[in-house]
Amino acid sequence: MIVGIDLGTTNSLISIFRDGATVLIPNALGHFMTPSVVCLDADGSLLVGLAARERMLSHPEAAVASFKRWIGSDKTVRLGEHTLRAEELSALVLKSLKADAEAFLGEAVTEAVITVPAYFNEIQRRATKIAGDLAGLKVERLLSEPTAAGLAYGLQERLDDTTFLVFDLGGGTFDVSILEYFSGVVQVQASAGDAALGGEDFVTVLLNWIAEQLPANADHSIVHHNKIYWRLAEQAKRDLSEQESVTLTITHDNSLFTATLTRAEYERRCEPLLQRLRKPIERALSDARLDPGTLSEVVLVGGSSRMPMIRQLVARLFGRLPLRTINPDETIAHGAAIQAALKTRDSALEEIVLTDVMPYSLGIIANEEIDGRLFRNRFSPIIERNSPVPISRLRTYSATNHGQGQVILDIRQGESPVGYENTQLGTLNLTLPPRSGGLVPIEIRFSYDVNGLLEVEAQVPSTRLAARAVIQRTDQDMTEEDISLSLEKLKTLKIHPRERQENVYLIERAKRLYAGSLGDEREHIAKALMQFELSLDTQDDRLIRQWRREFQAFLDKFDRGFVL
Repeated sequence: MIVGIDLGTTNSLISIFRDGATVLIPNALGHFMTPSVVCLDADGSLLVGLAARERMLSHPEAAVASFKRWIGSDKTVRLGEHTLRAEELSALVLKSLKADAEAFLGEAVTEAVITVPAYFNEIQRRATKIAGDLAGLKVERLLSEPTAAGLAYGLQERLDDTTFLVFDLGGGTFDVSILEYFSGVVQVQASAGDAALGGEDFVTVLLNWIAEQLPANADHSIVHHNKIYWRLAEQAKRDLSEQESVTLTITHDNSLFTATLTRAEYERRCEPLLQRLRKPIERALSDARLDPGTLSEVVLVGGSSRMPMIRQLVARLFGRLPLRTINPDETIAHGAAIQAALKTRDSALEEIVLTDVMPYSLGIIANEEIDGRLFRNRFSPIIERNSPVPISRLRTYSATNHGQGQVILDIRQGESPVGYENTQLGTLNLTLPPRSGGLVPIEIRFSYDVNGLLEVEAQVPSTRLAARAVIQRTDQDMTEEDISLSLEKLKTLKIHPRERQENVYLIERAKRLYAGSLGDEREHIAKALMQFELSLDTQDDRLIRQWRREFQAFLDKFDRGFVL
């Protein structure tokens, strides 16, 4: 069984294509979205998803979220006795989604199409595939999120020469891609974006505002480290998408005070972020050589695109209202399911070809001489960004041989003219002919395939001296030994059973509401929590189900509705 997975910064979803339509698969709590959060429970076991997010609010030191932002790096976090990389944390989320799908479908899930931001570099893409491997999923295809959005909106069913611009603002990343459909081919013409810009940055603007409301002698930095403040800011961001102002009740040093923020003031404070959103749009249009007026549709994707300021920005830039007929939180998952069905040649879908582009330029560090002056450490692109893949490009260089026996090619990815400011992908050693001096021509070929493998070949044409390497990992990547050790580690981790997730979620939700309440309200919550815990002690499934319904309804009366 092949599924589609939207592995998100804030939330993740899993889907299938069945009976001619995409189907989102609910998790153990009945929600389609599973928070991408991992948390250590009091008994040393790990929680994943909504229960983990609830516990994160009261025990932030025992939880980790937004790890998609550093996938592919060597950064680690410690949860209890466990030291985990982003790949391993992502694998825990994927394993949870896989378990939900198997419970829903009644059969094993072995393969997945996983979506990634179009602007993810090769290191991040490889790390995502490794996360799938660690979760027990065969990941033959990574699908760019904007391409998934194009599939979800039926780009492949439009007339030839239909051109979409997909504006995808998620929790942690921003992508913009231009897609064109013609003669059964969905082609990405250009992609740009910002892998460190998303909805969480708009929440940070609100956290800064909340900090300004605290007394002058208060420690304002606490706002950014306290998850209760984060939840307050996240809810305010949602409320400001629906209303013109929001009044927050802020707790500090056991004192309560209120503050009001208007949508207009919030949008003014977000202007630097809106400026950052404009730049990738301009770059994508320039690379595709398109005028905004020639676009057939502009599509909004990602939960953060709900903010009115985002819709207004897009409308001003393109002179039209953007298309948003599918739930923006779910669009990518629908597209992933369609790609999974295309992979299995589902009879309900006409066969189409998906082409993608390189989001970054690939090249080497070289020296350049201009007007007699030698400039060192320059980036020399061989495959430029937004070139269609698969692709192969050859470029000839000249090496000055002053008795050296070899030249070391430093292979980089990025857009800076300064070589070392780009991401290093690897090196390749090429032996030079034994000459006393002079220029030695070297041919360097870069070949990049749809699976994300970069092959680099270098040779001296006048001799048989040549070198070749397939660039599959960097120093920050997990080695085969690392992956084997991680597989063993994940097997030994104690994970809360799926069937207990709803109980744990309600308990953690009650604890969070208790912490935020005072007086009679706090006492009522405490008594209801004890009643629910007593029902769990009975181990009577019928009684537990009855109390669970009543307990959830009770908590709903006290909560502001911050649920998925």
